[in-house]
Amino acid sequence: MKTPRQEEIVQVALELINQKGIQGLTIKNLSKKIGISEPAIYRHYDNKIDILIAILDLFKENTENLFRQESQKDKNAIEKIEQVFEQHFSSFADTPTLVSVILSDEIFKGEPQLNQKVAEIITKNTKILTEIVQEGQQNSEIRDDVEAGYLTVIIMGSLRLFVKKWQFTGYSFNIKTEGRKLLESIKRLIQNK
Repeated sequence: MKTPRQEEIVQVALELINQKGIQGLTIKNLSKKIGISEPAIYRHYDNKIDILIAILDLFKENTENLFRQESQKDKNAIEKIEQVFEQHFSSFADTPTLVSVILSDEIFKGEPQLNQKVAEIITKNTKILTEIVQEGQQNSEIRDDVEAGYLTVIIMGSLRLFVKKWQFTGYSFNIKTEGRKLLESIKRLIQNK
């Protein structure tokens, strides 16, 4: 469990990354923006990598809970997938700075701890979504002429590309409204006819 100061450091780190890129996330910039000394930052986190891991842990916890909750609900598979997408769009709309970290490949290059953390998130979420797709295939809701794992890649890849487009255009469109349109298209692609 994070202390209030650790949570503040994570939030300010997200803001700095969003404003200045990963190179803008320095202990010096963090301490200046928060209004505390650099040694005070080090009392909470050993280094920048630990701060990035805390950000990824926050995202991991949120997405795992979301995927797990939806997979256990008494809904059909398409409804579960819709809910997962809509929750992600809401989460990113509420905290757009998360996109700068979660979907940034540059941050993870050469950092095994960060690569491992992202791999954990992707593996866990892929597994749960694949189970939802398989359930939909067994119930004849989702087409079964394409392997569940590949449909999962299509679904998750679409989500990633869509959110990156939103980020690269300076959050210029309503991610929830446009996300709903994307979701309708994905449903048409995966639903059993």
